[in-house]
Amino acid sequence: MRLLEQRGLLPVNSTPSTAALPGTDSTDKSLLGQVRSTASDLVVSAMNFIGVRYRRGGNDATEGFDCSGFTRHVFENSIGLVLPRRAEEQAKAPGLLKINASDLRPGDLVFFNTLRATFSHVGIYIGDGKFIHAPRTGSEVRIEDMRESYWVKRFTGARRVPQVNGNELNNNPAP
Repeated sequence: MRLLEQRGLLPVNSTPSTAALPGTDSTDKSLLGQVRSTASDLVVSAMNFIGVRYRRGGNDATEGFDCSGFTRHVFENSIGLVLPRRAEEQAKAPGLLKINASDLRPGDLVFFNTLRATFSHVGIYIGDGKFIHAPRTGSEVRIEDMRESYWVKRFTGARRVPQVNGNELNNNPAP
């Protein structure tokens, strides 16, 4: 929680240390509470890798991650879902729901065109317009703001894993 507060994703001292993210009640045993907890766990798991270096083709924290290796690792190790290896394959994976940018929730996959190809880059939405990703050679896993012009121009779509965020939304087709 302290990391989320330091990163400006939670107001300082706004939640007890046992809560995961805004809207998550640690005593809520309902399905919605479990879904929120799963998304929170996934986001916290992803944040554990902030500072891990980028490595093309990388799949683990020891050697480094590329963008899709990072998302694949986080999803597999936090919720047991093995995503395809490449960003484009993750965007087209069966069972993932297409969602609009206005409906993003923590734990959703966000895709960008960074190599003149749709779905050439992927990250994990963490809330408040921010996402975490492994950006490029010479860099490290970090949090960025999707509202920055670079990312706005390159956003190509988002996908939701139903068991992370539930599918209680009216899911309108999205890019």
